[in-house]
Amino acid sequence: MLKFLLICTLAVASRAEIAEEEDVLVLKKSNFDEALKAHPNILVEFYAPWCGHCKALAPEYAKAAGMLKAEGSDIRLAKVDATEETELAQEYGVRGYPTIKFFKGGEKESPKEYSAGRQADDIVSWLKKRTGPAVATLAGVTEAESLIADNEVAVIGFFKDAESAGAKAYEKAAEAIDDIPFAMTSDDAVYSKFEVSKDSVVLFKKFDEGRNTFDGELTKEKLLAFVKANQLPLVIEFTEQTAPKIFGGDIKSHILMFLPKAASDFQDKMDQFKKAAEGFKGRILFIFIDSDVDDNQRILEFFGLKKEECPAIRLITLEDEMTKYKPDSDSITAESITEFCTLFTEGKLKPHLMSQDIPEDWDKNPVRVLVGKNFEEVAFDPTKNVFVEFYAPWCGHCKQLAPIWEKLGEKYKDSADTIVAKMDSTANEIEAVKVHSFPTLKFFPAGEERKVIDYNGERTLEGFTKFLESGGKEGGAPAGDDDDDLDAELREKTQNLKSVVD
Repeated sequence: MLKFLLICTLAVASRAEIAEEEDVLVLKKSNFDEALKAHPNILVEFYAPWCGHCKALAPEYAKAAGMLKAEGSDIRLAKVDATEETELAQEYGVRGYPTIKFFKGGEKESPKEYSAGRQADDIVSWLKKRTGPAVATLAGVTEAESLIADNEVAVIGFFKDAESAGAKAYEKAAEAIDDIPFAMTSDDAVYSKFEVSKDSVVLFKKFDEGRNTFDGELTKEKLLAFVKANQLPLVIEFTEQTAPKIFGGDIKSHILMFLPKAASDFQDKMDQFKKAAEGFKGRILFIFIDSDVDDNQRILEFFGLKKEECPAIRLITLEDEMTKYKPDSDSITAESITEFCTLFTEGKLKPHLMSQDIPEDWDKNPVRVLVGKNFEEVAFDPTKNVFVEFYAPWCGHCKQLAPIWEKLGEKYKDSADTIVAKMDSTANEIEAVKVHSFPTLKFFPAGEERKVIDYNGERTLEGFTKFLESGGKEGGAPAGDDDDDLDAELREKTQNLKSVVD
């Protein structure tokens, strides 16, 4: 008996080692397995103390933990300092912050990546969908009203027969969406309360028109399209919390209005922007960005804009290759925006490529300075071998490379056929090269073939020299095979705006 009591005491003591901060469990390698055993459903955030995104998430994460705890839920939220618990971070493939994974049923081998928004309600909703039935059953009006009141977006299926083909299709659609609660009712009082006269699906939301009723054949695919087209506001503001919804959605064509909230005509321009958005629902996402917010300055920079140039409109496609478009007119009216978007959907717009003016001394230093306006004639000069660093002024890796790149330029400054150059890719764009990470190093060998060779060797003076002396063979790779290791800051940008949002 004494031995049994000792074992129990040790077990309790072991659990007691799992500290909590604002209802969030603090996990380490030493208590990680114990936490998974003690809590069958646990969401774990791998964070870095210095990460701005982690700091912004912290209050919402704690709020979600408190909400679930107050409900008596068995779902718990936890966090791991990935900069201290490096073994855990490596084990779960943490390469950016925050990384959030859901461990279900004590299973540690294959956690589910968290895929919803970063507000408390989003987190709680996602977790409940992951642990409960995809569709909740509403017994009466009070339950339906509570569901709608407690969620930014909620979907209710009105079906008299839960076994009908339409109801089954509805359940299949619900299973495919993690971040929105779905419910079903057959209660006459609920039908009456929400003025539904026949079997139907209604999306309730706390913005725009308030509700949308599905119209068409009840199939999983059509229901999914209906929900995705209506779950976001006509105009959504870009913030830390909305970024996952914006960039994780199916709509990859985004029109952005850069406008200071403090502007005297702010509401008028927002009304115009929203009016234009009505005609492109489900095809183009309309996004507002407060151009006065410091955290948004990198986005302005990415589009070649300065605060004093706002308000401004830009359009971007977030496919494998990002393409930007700029309207001919600076006018922000529903008519001008509608015309711009229509030309885009009809494929009649030409991409907008940024370029700085050519510096007067661009070729006076050992490392030549390239911009969009002189890139073509220099890089593809058939008599020259041109080695180019595509960089970003804020990139840590680029700053580390700078002195080595300068030495390389010095080494070849008197060469008759070799040029070492650099281009600020945050201010200059070219059709021939798409830059997705920094620094990107590419070699343009002499000749008429317009070849492009990626450099994947060591970033040392010796490595660069061997590469150039071998004609791009020593440390080279065919263009497009580069798998550069982004720094933590750039990884976070990649998650949101393909390496530009921070």
